[in-house]
Amino acid sequence: MYPEVSFSIISHGQGEIICNLLDDLRKLKDVSYEIILTVNIRESMNYVFQSRDLPIKVLENKKCKGFGANHNSAFAEAQGHYFVALNPDIRLITPEMKPLIDALGIAGTGVCGPKVISPSGDLEDHARKFPTIKSLFSRILFDVREPDYTWDNDSITVDWIAGMFMIFPSNIFKLVGGFNEKYFMYYEDVDICFRLKNLGLKTVVLPTVTVIHEARRSSHKKLNYLVWHIRSTIRYLFGI
Repeated sequence: MYPEVSFSIISHGQGEIICNLLDDLRKLKDVSYEIILTVNIRESMNYVFQSRDLPIKVLENKKCKGFGANHNSAFAEAQGHYFVALNPDIRLITPEMKPLIDALGIAGTGVCGPKVISPSGDLEDHARKFPTIKSLFSRILFDVREPDYTWDNDSITVDWIAGMFMIFPSNIFKLVGGFNEKYFMYYEDVDICFRLKNLGLKTVVLPTVTVIHEARRSSHKKLNYLVWHIRSTIRYLFGI
């Protein structure tokens, strides 16, 4: 019997924090699931051996791949009715997936995500309007960072959600062609939500389900991540 949900997690030498996420997934009782773990750079696999009680399939890359290529490769192995792109630095506050799956059952919904907060409890800026040259200049030059959306406990339709936690019906992910692998890192989430919108499908946030994002902010610390971010921004805005 096929699992209901396939979780795709990519590790860049992040075994320590993935252990915490695996502990959270171990508590899931409302769905059947599988975990597809992609090891993008060589690392100790002790944490995988210690989690043999979980339904984990490991994909080891011979060459480092980008965000979209890794999740697309995982999807090719996935058997679940729903596909979840999940960051290793996410923590599940409540171990449940059914509310998100129910939200996907509403006609015209292509992807759904939970409310995302920081470890201190602040709301993360994870649901936004599609970026434009004007909005990006305001953000960079004038540090304009007010949230694009406000909500209570009702689900809300947004332009796009961050790729840290995205759940798709597997048939929809296949229909839209998965993530665009021309983006090595960053903007894959914006791009796929834009393409879903062009298919007449909505991007939805469900605030009644909350996760914690223990962000590493690599683009603020490493030059290559910043370069990838800039390249992806230019590709999205100008179609290069």
